[in-house]
Amino acid sequence: MRFSGERGEEMPESKLLMDIGDRLRAQREKMGLTQKQTAKLLGISETYYGEIERGNRKLTIERILLVRKHLELDPTYLITGEHNSNQLIERLMEECPKGKEDLVIQLMHYLALLYR
Repeated sequence: MRFSGERGEEMPESKLLMDIGDRLRAQREKMGLTQKQTAKLLGISETYYGEIERGNRKLTIERILLVRKHLELDPTYLITGEHNSNQLIERLMEECPKGKEDLVIQLMHYLALLYR
């Protein structure tokens, strides 16, 4: 089976699974978790989780939702490698220091003008 990649080109399922595994591994390491700890959060064995990271196994929809909940990894990014711009904007606004929201909005407006 083949899937569309980040730029719309087709990619084999094995490449997709390896990319998902790489993104999972990167997030797990960023959070300072072991494979064993991550497997426990997802309700699967450490062996099975390791297979997912290596791109040899698939994540179920239920596990993708657990990844979102416990590893704070957006499903769109997990699967495609692309960030959802709305979520990035929401996160930026959440992390914005109080009283600076208007400046951030103005900056986003100027950035949008650059892409016209």
